[in-house]
Amino acid sequence: MELTENKRNYLKQITNEKGIIGALAIDQRGALKKMINKYQETEATAEQIEQFKEIVSTELTPFASAILLDPEYGLPAAAARDKSAGLLLAYEKTGYDASTPGRLPDLLSIWSVKRLKEAGADACKFLLYYDVDESAEINLQKQAFIERIGSECQAEDLPFFLELVSYDANDADNSTAAYAKEKPHKVNDMMKEFSNKRYGVDVLKVEVPVNMKFVEGFSEDEVVYTKAEAAKFFKEQSESTDLPFIFLSAGVSAEMFQTTLHFAKEAGSTFNGVLCGRATWANGVEPFITKGENSAAEWLKTEGRKNIQELNQVLNETATSIKL
Repeated sequence: MELTENKRNYLKQITNEKGIIGALAIDQRGALKKMINKYQETEATAEQIEQFKEIVSTELTPFASAILLDPEYGLPAAAARDKSAGLLLAYEKTGYDASTPGRLPDLLSIWSVKRLKEAGADACKFLLYYDVDESAEINLQKQAFIERIGSECQAEDLPFFLELVSYDANDADNSTAAYAKEKPHKVNDMMKEFSNKRYGVDVLKVEVPVNMKFVEGFSEDEVVYTKAEAAKFFKEQSESTDLPFIFLSAGVSAEMFQTTLHFAKEAGSTFNGVLCGRATWANGVEPFITKGENSAAEWLKTEGRKNIQELNQVLNETATSIKL
């Protein structure tokens, strides 16, 4: 990884004293609205979304190396974060247009990397849905799109975190055993593609290469991978890139995410940390809506803090330091 002095300094703000990224992700917008809507009859308001993000930031950033937020609802939370925590800001619009093929990405129209930097970002994060087996007509558009963002980040001398989420263009359900069989190839080949220097990516944020629900010893249903096979895919993932890479939690429970990180380490993965979202704070939404702000803050002070401190301990045992 070739870094300018400015990018190196920004990354130091995002990593902990051991050079590991133990960051908190709450850039969810559409997903957070749905979580709030489960506990009330009316639609989630912008004020509720901003307020919940701010409470999470206030209570949990003292224990995180950084926080990932969106500039649409997250700027009050960015201002409320602990001074020790770095800031990543998301550049993508939430979700994707399901009415057109390809899950094509889009940018927040009134933002640029320059503006994210002016808002205090230590890095720009962009989420890309990508199927390595989709048509060249679709994937060439996505590749050019990422090249543009990489060039923007290089111009502003700001680190570029690319979040890659795999899918199957022919089957929207990624929870099945059939998709689990395809996932290692889709995740690892996608990482290999976007590790190319032409994209200007500094850190990859990625899924683990298997669905742990289908791993021998972790599965209550069908076994898709033996432990040895799953371990091989984790090892291959590390070998598919020369960039630092961190894992996303993909909405699994805190316990399952921690178990997965131990498995990854034992398999020889050299991942450099996590950007962990719902596994840390998701269960704070219910008290926030049903009992109010103070109840949510109390949950985050206790259970949320426990989740993030346990995760930090696991990271200290499993993650590899980024050489800065």
